[in-house]
Amino acid sequence: MARLADVLASYVPISLPTHITSFIPGVTPLSTTPLVLSALASYLAVIFGVQAVMKNQQPLKLTLLFQIHNVFLSSGSLLLLVLMLEEILPIVWHRGFLHAICAKEAWTPRMEAYYMINYYFKYLELFDTVFLAFKKKPLAFLHVFHHSATALLCYSQLHGKTSISWGVISLNLLVHVIMYYYYFATAGGAKIWWKKYLTSMQITQFVIDIFLVYFGTYGYFASTYYDGIWPHIGSCAGSETAAVFGCVLLTSYLFLFINFYFQTYKKPSQQPRKPSANGTAQTNGHGNGHAGESWASSPTEGRDLNDSSPYNLAVKRTD
Repeated sequence: MARLADVLASYVPISLPTHITSFIPGVTPLSTTPLVLSALASYLAVIFGVQAVMKNQQPLKLTLLFQIHNVFLSSGSLLLLVLMLEEILPIVWHRGFLHAICAKEAWTPRMEAYYMINYYFKYLELFDTVFLAFKKKPLAFLHVFHHSATALLCYSQLHGKTSISWGVISLNLLVHVIMYYYYFATAGGAKIWWKKYLTSMQITQFVIDIFLVYFGTYGYFASTYYDGIWPHIGSCAGSETAAVFGCVLLTSYLFLFINFYFQTYKKPSQQPRKPSANGTAQTNGHGNGHAGESWASSPTEGRDLNDSSPYNLAVKRTD
């Protein structure tokens, strides 16, 4: 049976240049640190600039564009996931899982091309925030940080050629297939009940990611600097900088998403009302019968579900 990658390649009418299918620093687009940092700085300037421009304007719906954007990212993530698994699973089957995540040979030319496509997807995903800004939705720190830092993470792993990348990327693609479908569906008015479980899936993803990257990083440092002193079962391919950066960033993601989960879905229950001398119920020590009101009593209430984001917390009223 013909591979899906070969079938798709047969429909490409031209031969792509090497720097498009292989990561060549300084030649491949967005392949140097100054260019990447400039692109991400431009992203921040654009979203906060749009936010400032829209301050006294009516929010834009942009429903059709938003749905097209999400359909492309959901279906594109699914296709890329299938292509990556098609390439890596035979390596797992014939050489074992450890070889697949740690050996230099697991960084095949096709896997590198897939990693590049995934990397460029991260820049397309930055438009998630642009849509939020035009819709005058809150730009939560988690959303902005996660989007910009993930592009930097993918760049660092391409530059460092970490063979373990496919494990992290495959999980991320799986989550994105579901997440961008969620965005598409809610933009059309669908009521999705499993939003809470989407966040749980993201947290699970980061737990697995951290196990993989800590395992690979430990193996590299143990075999390189402490061979015979620290126990290990072999080294993992990739640069030290890419490995450490991946460990630090993915750990920060885990804590940020756990914090988001508890703030959004595990809100403390209200204190029971106590009767006062005049018969008026008191809550939190106030005798006027008004508890401190929040802008939204649930993660979705008070927000437009059609373009809600799992990153955006309910904003509390200050009046």
